[in-house]
Amino acid sequence: MIPPTHFLVSWVIAAESTTTRRDRAIVTLAGAIPDIDGFGYPIENWLTIGWDQPLLWFSDYHHILCHNVGFATLVTAGAAWISKGNWKTTLLACLTFHLHLLCDVIGSRGVDNYQWPVPYLLPFSNAWQWTWSGQWELRAWPNRAIGAGCFALTLWLAWLRGFSPLEMVSQKADLRFVAVLRNWWRHKPA
Repeated sequence: MIPPTHFLVSWVIAAESTTTRRDRAIVTLAGAIPDIDGFGYPIENWLTIGWDQPLLWFSDYHHILCHNVGFATLVTAGAAWISKGNWKTTLLACLTFHLHLLCDVIGSRGVDNYQWPVPYLLPFSNAWQWTWSGQWELRAWPNRAIGAGCFALTLWLAWLRGFSPLEMVSQKADLRFVAVLRNWWRHKPA
């Protein structure tokens, strides 16, 4: 799946399971952060070394650096620390992190039919690679449907609950966004 879909899936879980802005941010970001190891994508696609040898920072490191139990442990420990020991937020952060990995196993095959395996036991062992023979392409309709569904659910939850993912960036922008949604649909929740 693409990063925005991971983000929205995680936010929906956070919006339904947590009560504070901080906890929603922790759970949401824990589910999106594994894709930080895709930082090399623009570099790989736009830059080359002097002899036209590409820098394979994306191909070589995506699903390696941050899609594993080692990074999951760091994220979960960080969630515990930031949430000040809130066990529910910590467990939800661990859940959304692992849901990210599962979603990648299900729907992240490349257009060249390359399956992006998830080397779950790294950095301790490279012995177990998560794969699934039915993995669909990243641009396949199921990923698009899940992304569109999560976007629609996010809008509905924002209308219903009175907050959206924008609250992580600006509470003022979030309040305006929710007001626009509620004005657009003209019915306020009970």
